[in-house]
Amino acid sequence: QVQLVESGGGLVPPGGSLRLSCAASGSIVSINLMGWYRQAPGKQRELVATAARDGSTNYADSVKGRFTISRDNAKNTVALQMNSLRPEDTAVYYCSADTVRYYSRSILYTGYDYWGQGTQVTVSS
Repeated sequence: QVQLVESGGGLVPPGGSLRLSCAASGSIVSINLMGWYRQAPGKQRELVATAARDGSTNYADSVKGRFTISRDNAKNTVALQMNSLRPEDTAVYYCSADTVRYYSRSILYTGYDYWGQGTQVTVSS
């Protein structure tokens, strides 16, 4: 009943910028936490940035000052603006949503730990 769809990945040279977007669909009432994670080949999935419903944000040290996360609570969307990209930023980026309140057949549910399908970001010259 809740799906996340990402867009905006691609190939960019070092120093370039990309903007990732993610939209949550379903009869959603609220989402507590939305964020972005990434997984490079041969590595574990790692946190990139999160944004809580109250506006607070959290970033991995490796992206602080370069990436900016933003969300629209009314539209259930989250975006990641990535600037000054480096080859080590190359990974599949996943959108996430946690503690989602939604309706299904007029019943209110709370669901946890939703993920998008991932979008590839490649930083290379």
